[in-house]
Amino acid sequence: MAKDFSFDVVSTVELQEVDNAVDQVRREVANRFDFKGVQADVVREKEKLVLTAQDKNRLAALEEIIKQKLIRRNVPIQNLTFGEVVETPGGSARQEIEIGMGLPDDTAKTIAKFIRDRKLKVNPQIQGGLVRVSGRNKDDLQAVMADLRTQDFGRALQFVNYR
Repeated sequence: MAKDFSFDVVSTVELQEVDNAVDQVRREVANRFDFKGVQADVVREKEKLVLTAQDKNRLAALEEIIKQKLIRRNVPIQNLTFGEVVETPGGSARQEIEIGMGLPDDTAKTIAKFIRDRKLKVNPQIQGGLVRVSGRNKDDLQAVMADLRTQDFGRALQFVNYR
């Protein structure tokens, strides 16, 4: 009897690396000349980052710093959704950045359709935030992985549970 092989397509962000990047941003803001004496902070609340600064310009600089630190720590920027900048009556600015965990349903459907269109003997199944791809031939599964790496689905994809 032939054995089925499978792997999962997921999109995750390592929250510990996000915390490390936030700590680095705080240290850099404390030492930078253009932020001396200015209120600016980054806080992680569950699966989102909250940026606050004295004005829009400093908030934009803070956003660039957080992007640089996240990229340096190999956190996929594609999984971040940048909210709009909100100015408070006191003159300060605030922005929320959502950290995307898991695959949204529409993205999972797009990935499953893409895999089916490849006409390989594999079976994609959507399972709440991930797509499980199974098949009898390891070469077909590896071909699917290679094809998925060449596409842009708006999220950074990882392949886990390869068995």
